[in-house]
Amino acid sequence: MKTSTAPSPAFAPVKTQRAFEVICEQIRGELAAGTLKTGDKLPAERDLATQFQVSRSALREALRSLEVAGIIRNVKGARGGAFIQSAEPDRIVQAMQDYVHLGSVTLEELTEARIALQDVIVRLACVRATEQDLQDLEAIAEKTKRVTGVEERYQCAVEYYEVLARATKNRIFGIFVDSLSAILHQFVQGPEYETLQETLIQSRLQLVKHLRARDADAAAEEMRKHLGRLHRHVRKNIKGPLAGG
Repeated sequence: MKTSTAPSPAFAPVKTQRAFEVICEQIRGELAAGTLKTGDKLPAERDLATQFQVSRSALREALRSLEVAGIIRNVKGARGGAFIQSAEPDRIVQAMQDYVHLGSVTLEELTEARIALQDVIVRLACVRATEQDLQDLEAIAEKTKRVTGVEERYQCAVEYYEVLARATKNRIFGIFVDSLSAILHQFVQGPEYETLQETLIQSRLQLVKHLRARDADAAAEEMRKHLGRLHRHVRKNIKGPLAGG
């Protein structure tokens, strides 16, 4: 934890029935401007309430909302208070899951987005993957042959996609890949998935060969076929909003 030595955020008085929302917007605005940074401590509740010219209850509602959103964390004790939280990718993953489960996104839309995303990932990996990345991908594919059970093999698949995303050297891809893996987890099951595994494992090993050859077109095509096979499997197991009409 730290106390920022940068200029203090300048909060304006709030005059609205939805005061807590305006407070949240102002604090987010200070984050966007760089006035508030990870680890910074917000002023005490009394001082914040005075700056915003709101009741302590309205201020606390705003702080609770920001805490739920993962923007601040409240620390108790003599040195406690409200601190700006570091970024937590897991919160983004959960938010995307909630959006899919509550919204009208279909499996076709999700698959289309996943194919497009993985196309970019494998093309970047063709350029940026290190020898260690390639060895890790091969090791995971070989490990999948040795483990048994749907869950164990699915976790190997998740790890494979994570390493592939890591090979792009762009952390944002890792967040998106984790989100999609979490959403599809519940639909990857049953003896059919076990039967499909042999084909998927060979596909992953073939993909590494294309990456080693720096053949982006072949790698992208292998991934497209790979995800197409998974799509057909998930289609048989899917229920709920993702199933579409």
